Amino acid sequence: MMSGRERVLSLLSKAHNDGAYSNLALDAELGKSDAEKAFITALFYGVVERRMTLDHIIRSHSKTEFDDIENETLQLLRMGLYQLLYMDIPESAAVNETVKLAPERSKGFINAVLRAFIRSGKELDLSGLDELGTLSVKYSCARWIVKMWVNCYGAERTEEILKTSFGRPPVFARVNTTVCDADDLIYELAEDGVKSEEFGDSGTCVLITGSGSIDRLRAYRNGLFHIQDLSSQKCCELLAPRAGDTVIDMCAAPGGKSFTIAELMENKGTVWSSDLYESRVKLIQDGAERLGLGIINTRVADASVYDETLPKADRVLCDVPCSGLGVIRRKPEIKYKKKAETEGLPEIQRAILGNAARYVKAGGRLVYSTCTLNRSENEDVAEAFASENAEFTLVEMKTYFPDEQSGDGFFTALFERKA
Repeated sequence: MMSGRERVLSLLSKAHNDGAYSNLALDAELGKSDAEKAFITALFYGVVERRMTLDHIIRSHSKTEFDDIENETLQLLRMGLYQLLYMDIPESAAVNETVKLAPERSKGFINAVLRAFIRSGKELDLSGLDELGTLSVKYSCARWIVKMWVNCYGAERTEEILKTSFGRPPVFARVNTTVCDADDLIYELAEDGVKSEEFGDSGTCVLITGSGSIDRLRAYRNGLFHIQDLSSQKCCELLAPRAGDTVIDMCAAPGGKSFTIAELMENKGTVWSSDLYESRVKLIQDGAERLGLGIINTRVADASVYDETLPKADRVLCDVPCSGLGVIRRKPEIKYKKKAETEGLPEIQRAILGNAARYVKAGGRLVYSTCTLNRSENEDVAEAFASENAEFTLVEMKTYFPDEQSGDGFFTALFERKA
């Protein structure tokens, strides 16, 4: 049976080779009653979250060119250094257990780098770096992202955003108000041995701690709640759907916003929930069935292409594909994206928003949203749409920063079609 460190090495190699998101790779690896779950989670996520910081240390203490270090050796070095710098593990165990996993050809090299770091006092040397380089290495985030945030939000806000990118994010539950209230849900969760508390004074949001696997809970199986980040919940509230409305959710999978919209509508009216892939549409169908939300109609569709068979809607939600820079604490790999990977997104977003507008009734509402912090995907897209569509009024734009609240980084723009 593999040790915890061996399993972390396997996960890191899989994530590197397959490009899998860390949260999905980890969920697939861990069982419901895994004895080493906490250690594996901490070390695996820690290495992914701190990758640039760890690589900076490796470069500082290795006589071998960084690009010449083979992948398995590199992953072991990252694991060893993370244990030395960020975990409460004896130095001897961190070094010896890491070296033990290495092939014979690299044992001496790994041992030398780890012990050189210990002799240096385990200090992160940032000397010689400019302000952007310091933030980039210290918080393990691509320099272009740091630069963009500093330009948009200033250095102080940028550092606060970066600080929130480490550690496990809070788990928020949206109460299924068609069947219970927050007090009922908290009681039912307690019956399952789960701690929870009402978050804020909305009566619809509950903060869950120490739940383990959510889908094992009776309250979940019985449709009393769904998991949805706080910012995403606020986006649905901004849309303000009413009982009896017709609502279109343009890019709906995995369904959280559609579920909240249907609950706000008291399960009365019609919600059309679309996504590009059948497998993701199935997630919406399954969730709606579990929650007993019969007004949700699902369909496979390209959100940038107009569908004449859809009715005009009182409310349209346009939560578009984006660079995801607001959810880096959930998917830390996003911090290492290359700028070129995101440059085509605004064009796609503008196309989807323009198409979404065609479904909005006179006097209806249109909400554009992303889970990113990037002006070119957020304010620039919203302002361009407003300038090109005189029949719509831009009512408000809002950026949710993760350091200001407990939710993810998020952006919303509310438009109203003139009556």
